Amino acid sequence: MSKKEHHEHQEGGKPKKMKRKAYERELARLEVELVKLQGWIKAKGLKVAVLFEGRDTAGKGGVIKRITYRLSPRVVRVVALPAPTEREKSQWYFQRYVPHLPSAGEMVLFDRSWYNRAGVERVMGFCTDDQLAEFFATVNGFELALVRSGTILIKYWLDINEDTQDARFEQRLHDPRKRWKLSPMDLAARSRWVDYSLARDAMLMQTSTVHAPWYLVDANIKRHARLNVITHLLSMIPYEDLTPEPLELPPRQDTGDYKAPDLSAYDWVPAVYPRSAKGGIRQ
Repeated sequence: MSKKEHHEHQEGGKPKKMKRKAYERELARLEVELVKLQGWIKAKGLKVAVLFEGRDTAGKGGVIKRITYRLSPRVVRVVALPAPTEREKSQWYFQRYVPHLPSAGEMVLFDRSWYNRAGVERVMGFCTDDQLAEFFATVNGFELALVRSGTILIKYWLDINEDTQDARFEQRLHDPRKRWKLSPMDLAARSRWVDYSLARDAMLMQTSTVHAPWYLVDANIKRHARLNVITHLLSMIPYEDLTPEPLELPPRQDTGDYKAPDLSAYDWVPAVYPRSAKGGIRQ
């Protein structure tokens, strides 16, 4: 990020958003590369864990959706854990995350991760001071163990300013498609902006290590953030194109004496949007 861009980011400036056509063209190009990366991860048995953290409305889910859109869920999984159960609260803190870590040939994208303890749990009082201290005393060693066991660990913090968060909260309030994303926790996060900022600062300072550094993303413009994250992710794992050569479709089986039955007696989904002669939708 340039000095000018950083200043605009800090002061809530509004840099120009790229045109949709340019965004979609670049996204399509990157999707091809993601498919190549997926093939490489599977073929080479790599274990990749990618953590996405950030304030509410930072766009973590949107970035993850764009990464996974063209990929196979058998290779690339998304983990978004709910609040811990009473049983999980009694366990070693990292225990409930371990079963979701990648096996050979997998990439796992964590929509929030064990860093909940350093963020929302700390700010909202869901953990004690001793539990927080234990987390910071343990997390770097936990991540070092993952890396030494062969896991490629990549950590992203999506950063937004106050104006961006306010605008996105307003969108959620007025758009029924997004209102489900709002919760009392989100509203509390808005009212405790400084507390979350202090928690973020402490987290970055104490947990950005040589073996597992944090990568910060300017997420004030969703299109730019998505393209930047995907480009960076691709750069983190050297890969080769293992795409197989195009296959030749075999001839269709001869129908012979087969006759399609009359299906009119079955229940069909109502054609609320019937096919028109021109392929459009008849009103």
